[in-house]
Amino acid sequence: MLTRKQFDILTTLALSGKAMSQRELCKASGHSLGTVNRIVRELAAAGFVSDGLVTPAGLNALEPYRAKRAVFIAAGFGSRLVPITFNTPKPLVRVHGVRIIDRLIDACLQAGIEEICIVRGYLAEQFDQLLGKYPMIRFIENPLYNEANNISSALAAKELLSNAYVFESDLLIYEPGIIRKYHYTSDFLAIPKERTDDWCFTVQNDIITEEKVGGENCWQMVGISYWNAEDGKKLAQDIPDVFASPGGKERYWEQVPLVYRRQNYAVEIAPCRDEDIVEIDTFRELKAIDKTYDV
Repeated sequence: MLTRKQFDILTTLALSGKAMSQRELCKASGHSLGTVNRIVRELAAAGFVSDGLVTPAGLNALEPYRAKRAVFIAAGFGSRLVPITFNTPKPLVRVHGVRIIDRLIDACLQAGIEEICIVRGYLAEQFDQLLGKYPMIRFIENPLYNEANNISSALAAKELLSNAYVFESDLLIYEPGIIRKYHYTSDFLAIPKERTDDWCFTVQNDIITEEKVGGENCWQMVGISYWNAEDGKKLAQDIPDVFASPGGKERYWEQVPLVYRRQNYAVEIAPCRDEDIVEIDTFRELKAIDKTYDV
């Protein structure tokens, strides 16, 4: 088990692919020169770093923290994007000529995540078109998509949530670097906000303590999260339990770890910016982004 600081320095070196000076490590990791000097000595003593480079043993030490798969929740109708979703699932809608989900998948591949799973339901057969470009995709069928909220998609993929990203599939990503290869613990992408009317988080000591709609000095939720091995195993048990509870079918899937079973998890914030990613909620927003729809 690496300490948090050891993880920070080791991942910084691993992702750079080159030897870095301690001052470069300070700037890239956000740690002080004294901390970097001490941690590099610790990593060298453990055989994880040699001559400023990560060793095979160091890469092996990072393996438990590596994102191994991505699960895309893509079963819904996308009612707020009508009329275009009458004939096309929302993730397959093209923005500036590129399908929304393509940019997300490409970001995963760039981060070394090659196991791609898509939970589909509405117009499911249309997702087959992705196989020409992404032959590694595995489809998971959600037969309950039309009678339950997206918790039904998480239920269908519940055994795949360890060391996994979970994506809402209607997010237009501009900065693929926000999808990271290594994670120290489970986290949820979010944007710091002075005020928002959207879904957001209250955070204490970097841990999400509340999910709510609207708030001040909070973190606006982005529909991308990462779940480590331990939390993924707990989700495989907690998701069916919440789904089977009164009103469970109407829940959003992330309410399982963040609301209804919050005591079982300590989910951190992974910060990003407004310019990194945009959720296309309505047809009006789509037209504002891509003028070809403004006809």
